[in-house]
Amino acid sequence: MILSMTCWGFSWTSGKILSLYAGPLTISFYRFALTFVSLLVILGITRESLRVKREGLRDLLLASALISLYTYLFFKGLSVGKAGAGGVLVTVLNPIISYTLALIIARRKPTRQEAIGLSIGGLAGIILLRLFSDASALWSAGNIYFLLASLSWAFLSLVTSRAGRYGSPVTFSCWMYTVSTVLMFALSGPVSAGAVLEKADLTFWGNLFFSATITTSFATTFYFVATARIGASKASSFIFLVPFSAALGSWIFLNEIPQIHSIIGGILGIGAVYILNKKKATA
Repeated sequence: MILSMTCWGFSWTSGKILSLYAGPLTISFYRFALTFVSLLVILGITRESLRVKREGLRDLLLASALISLYTYLFFKGLSVGKAGAGGVLVTVLNPIISYTLALIIARRKPTRQEAIGLSIGGLAGIILLRLFSDASALWSAGNIYFLLASLSWAFLSLVTSRAGRYGSPVTFSCWMYTVSTVLMFALSGPVSAGAVLEKADLTFWGNLFFSATITTSFATTFYFVATARIGASKASSFIFLVPFSAALGSWIFLNEIPQIHSIIGGILGIGAVYILNKKKATA
């Protein structure tokens, strides 16, 4: 679990490096394509079925569109913003926004403890986005892209939570990345995809392999396995390591020194997620 969370955090550093080689659509295409291949390998090893129930087709297409949007925003934000700041912002806000969205869909008022957690999470978001000093900061340094990425991930989480109804979650993910690969290739075009190959070097391929295979395929699979063994509540606590490893990775490899608002906002956000998860675990 510690290794998986570290990989997730370091993926922001890797993504920043990849964003220097081409536009978000093109890089997303290559990442999806390699992720698809690696998931096929996993399915071959585990000998799981490639079938997905017909009634899951709508969710599959919706999930493909949402993961494509999230990945585009991920690389777009990294192309203009910092990996460490973006990693802390998105990984802290993702569970808070997802929790809020779930309450809205369920048409349920938050309990006192949930209200406290969400309030702290909202304050963390304001600090991370630097809205306390300048409202226009939302539109600078990739903040708007990172915020929209968090929103798209929250909706994606709701859709993929139903994946188990239609077959193996890994199979569902494999088909999701298949559709996303085709979609991103159509949007980026063969010319742009081919242009990357002309300047691709070992740094590009190394980071693409890490981002698509190690992070997306294997680390996520390890997380699912650990969740089944130690329980969802214990496994979710390890997610607190992601913002830390995201900031650490960008500091080591990109010389991005963490700023005070990212540190304070990150700590508050982790506290908010802890409160929400604690309530959820004891409910």
